[in-house]
Amino acid sequence: MNIRTLSALAAGALLAATTACGAQSLDDGGKAAPADGGAAAVTLDQAPTEEKAADVINAITPDQALAAKAPARLKTQGLKVVTSVGYPPMELYASDGKTAIGFDPALARAIARKLGAKVTISDEEFNSQIPGVLTGRYDFVISSMSDTPERQKQVTFVDYVQAGAGLLVKKGNPAKIGGPADLCGKTVSVVDNGSSMELAEQYDADCKKAGKPAVNILKFPGDQEALIQVTGGRAQATITDYVVAASKAADPKLEVEAMALEGTESPWGIGMKPDDKELVDAVKGALDSLITGGEYAKLLTAWNLDKLAVQSAVVNGGK
Repeated sequence: MNIRTLSALAAGALLAATTACGAQSLDDGGKAAPADGGAAAVTLDQAPTEEKAADVINAITPDQALAAKAPARLKTQGLKVVTSVGYPPMELYASDGKTAIGFDPALARAIARKLGAKVTISDEEFNSQIPGVLTGRYDFVISSMSDTPERQKQVTFVDYVQAGAGLLVKKGNPAKIGGPADLCGKTVSVVDNGSSMELAEQYDADCKKAGKPAVNILKFPGDQEALIQVTGGRAQATITDYVVAASKAADPKLEVEAMALEGTESPWGIGMKPDDKELVDAVKGALDSLITGGEYAKLLTAWNLDKLAVQSAVVNGGK
């Protein structure tokens, strides 16, 4: 069971496909030939300079067979992607405070180039993302979202990484928390309405079943707010994805420590409308192509996420 479920920062600002508006700039250096041989060539987006895998992304050329089978709208409207910025190393802003970088935006850009399409990446509060996909505002969501049976009732996932949960505690671990059993009687902060909250509730139920004090769960709209409860002393721990916990622990200014929650690994998926079968097939094909071509592994390595790798693109693999 994996924890990325709600965004840390809900800026809610659309990242338009221009440098001034914060999304990818367009560059004449990369063009995708028209799949039907009749339309004008598409000028492909270049990755932001601060994207760690920019060279890998910019070297990706379109797969004409995949592009020909992708929804026709991608040729004229581009690929419209939604994420939640503020969840490093998965999603974060470049130094301009506007441009989305991190592994999720990197993979979205790579998929777009493989399909020969331009891409626009928007930043939305986590709870708005699936509704945005279902109404057609976005083509897909890639936001460290756990692929769960409950979410599969709304969207179809193409799973792109396998990740687990972690705890963040104050440096030195003054509360002496070594695992879930030590959370009984403690205060734990989580992002509301996500798998981190579900995990905290599971631990709370385990404590009560064992006749131990309950877990006091504090719920917040974003990951950053939950972390502040620990650094400020209101909570003894916060639950998040381990990759994010490790990233936070690497920042000496935060003075926190990370620990993995064993047995919580599960897939994260790219979510699309279930009836958008052409897009689901195109995204699955693009991800498989990136995996076999080696670009996928290079994207993970650039963001120090090698341990999250999957061997192939799986549809709705969450159980």
